Amino acid sequence: MSAADDLDCLYPPIEPYESGMLLVGDGNRVYWEQSGNPEGKPVVFLHGGPGAGTSAWQRRFFDPEKYRIVLFDQRGCGLSTPHSSEPDADLRHNTTWHLVADIELLRRNLGIEQWQVFGGSWGSALALAYAESHPEAVTELVLRGIFTLRRHELEWFYEGGASSIFPDLWEEFIECIPVLERSRMIEAYHRRLTDPDPAVHVPAAVRWSRWEAATLTLRPDPELVAQMTEPAAATAFARIENHYFLHGGWFREQQLIDDAPSLRGIPSVIVQGRYDVCTPIMTAWDLHRVWPEAELVVVDDAGHSATEPGIAAALVAATDRFAAS
Repeated sequence: MSAADDLDCLYPPIEPYESGMLLVGDGNRVYWEQSGNPEGKPVVFLHGGPGAGTSAWQRRFFDPEKYRIVLFDQRGCGLSTPHSSEPDADLRHNTTWHLVADIELLRRNLGIEQWQVFGGSWGSALALAYAESHPEAVTELVLRGIFTLRRHELEWFYEGGASSIFPDLWEEFIECIPVLERSRMIEAYHRRLTDPDPAVHVPAAVRWSRWEAATLTLRPDPELVAQMTEPAAATAFARIENHYFLHGGWFREQQLIDDAPSLRGIPSVIVQGRYDVCTPIMTAWDLHRVWPEAELVVVDDAGHSATEPGIAAALVAATDRFAAS
């Protein structure tokens, strides 16, 4: 059971009417599925992390009578193969631009001319990267918990800034790292997450994932923490996420925000929790300043997670509004 099960604002659970594996190159197969109305408005859901994979409840942000709902697991996680929890996982061909190409390949393979792009957290970064690369393919954008992988965003959450709010959880996050390595936590964790010994990389992955899971919501969510710290899922999540953060998402600094004015013709909604510690509101505000045409909805009683009632309601309101356009 997930926190989403208690959200009345979401549509009822549904099952896919079609699923498959897309060959995307470099030995990778990407899991995809379609649900809702095959003749409906196409929408693609971009999950967070990177490395978190999709979940069945994420279909419920969309009216199943009006939307053709496409979910897929990004390279190396969820049901996609090879899975990044494997000891010999190779992430050389897992970058933002590989994922952007995968999204476009999936669109073409499904015979979709244009689609709405929906993404939160890392999914918002990937949605921006995709839309800025392929604006002609995007009908609308629905974004949540804006994250653009700028250096100060990464330093805030992974190099000590957020410890001002969660000093107890931060202490647990850093205690496996020797004191002399703690000035560069992303690099220190990278060394452990890429160690071939499961006795090294699995505990590191669980700690990395627990830090994020415990800070996602305004109020503690033990079920979410338990779900995200399951060893195989945590290993894929932590390895992929750390890999992306170590490389700054393969973006030039400020790229997604600098290039956002190119999206001015695309109807868009940005949903942001006021008390989001993982991706603080400063980034959503910076994006909105250069892209004022995008509606910014600030939820005053929420943190980062899409399962928080105010955020979920705002996201559904956005997809309902765009359903007929």
